Amino acid sequence: MCMYQPDLETLARSELRRLQLERLNQTLQRIHAHNPDYARRLGGPDEVHSLENISRFPFMVKEDLRKAYPFGVLCAPRESLVRIQTSSGTTGTPILNAYTAGDVTQWSEIMARCLTVAGITSRDVIQLTPSFGLFNGRFGFHFGATAIGAMIVPIGAGRTSMQLQLMRDLGTTALGAIASYPLRLMEVARAERFAWRGDSQLRVGVCGAEAWSDEMRARIEEEMGIQAFDIIGMTETGGVGLGIDCPAHDGIHVWEDHYLIEIVDPETGDPLPDGQRGEMVITTLTREGVPLIRFRTGDITSVLTREPCRCGRTHLRVDRLSGRTDDMVKIKGVNFYPKQVESLLLMYRGVAPDYQIIIDRTEGRDEVSIVVEVYNPHEPGLAACLHETLFDRLGFHASIQLVPVGGIERVPGKALRVIDKRIARK
Repeated sequence: MCMYQPDLETLARSELRRLQLERLNQTLQRIHAHNPDYARRLGGPDEVHSLENISRFPFMVKEDLRKAYPFGVLCAPRESLVRIQTSSGTTGTPILNAYTAGDVTQWSEIMARCLTVAGITSRDVIQLTPSFGLFNGRFGFHFGATAIGAMIVPIGAGRTSMQLQLMRDLGTTALGAIASYPLRLMEVARAERFAWRGDSQLRVGVCGAEAWSDEMRARIEEEMGIQAFDIIGMTETGGVGLGIDCPAHDGIHVWEDHYLIEIVDPETGDPLPDGQRGEMVITTLTREGVPLIRFRTGDITSVLTREPCRCGRTHLRVDRLSGRTDDMVKIKGVNFYPKQVESLLLMYRGVAPDYQIIIDRTEGRDEVSIVVEVYNPHEPGLAACLHETLFDRLGFHASIQLVPVGGIERVPGKALRVIDKRIARK
């Protein structure tokens, strides 16, 4: 199996840990040398003798980064900065990450690894559909594709009919996208009678930025005739490319020579053992501009294994993300993530991939309605089956509204899965 950096991607676990400790200490020393205020906030030494000593340091959260805007956690000279990115989805004060030339090289390296994991090479034509701007996604794909020498079609977001035209005319073989965008491509392709297996040479999709289910992946792969890969990453830790699942689809490889991973209880912050689901905490090991120590990502996952994978890579694998701590829906004493609802809905072949969960409060009681796009809104018994399945598996009653495909408004960017009217009423 092809690898971008085989020597690093197949390091023995003992060597990985040695390298992580060395790079952790280099990161601590960088913070102490360049940002005394940041070092004081950490309250720990500038050198540790064991990876387990990471617990000596406090957690960092998004609000810390907002308060540090614009350069409060910078650990490099201002004149060494070559770009900035900001996190998507934030309101008010943005979360900013500043990049040195070394950071861009690091980003290019991990993204090149990810694209190579997905089987993308210099012979491929990769169409990049994330938006161009402060959001990090498209730049990460661009840097990685440039590193491996693939031909780039940088069309950006929207213009779905043109997306299909360029796929056909330019022979696009790989797609980079937010996870819900293939659904829009599929929808327009049906309307325009675009044949994925005749009009397109597409064979690979690398998708991320949203939690998406195995059932959604299966729908995308079946209709588009591609193999789809789940990629993770965030602006705060350097951008997309933190990890990706390999063709075995048995967990997401995280590049441990660049990142130290912890899983903690979201409520208490206590460390959790491998296999137990909790919040992912990341310490960057090679970032120069804005290195982070114990950043709470809000992403819910677990460490599946630290054993070598069938693909030959030795870096640990985490489970696909369930969602974010702030995505959890609490209703009628039940906690669940939208991804769980998605998985249950897509068990039924008559259900299309788009849905919305609408929560409101009536006479002091929380009420849940789920609007579900279906291929036949009049299919007998489908609404009742969906209601029963959701109650059996998740433990709450929901009003099911079946609408035809296209009945839910399409919005730019990430799909809007939850509308909580309770918040607007506060």
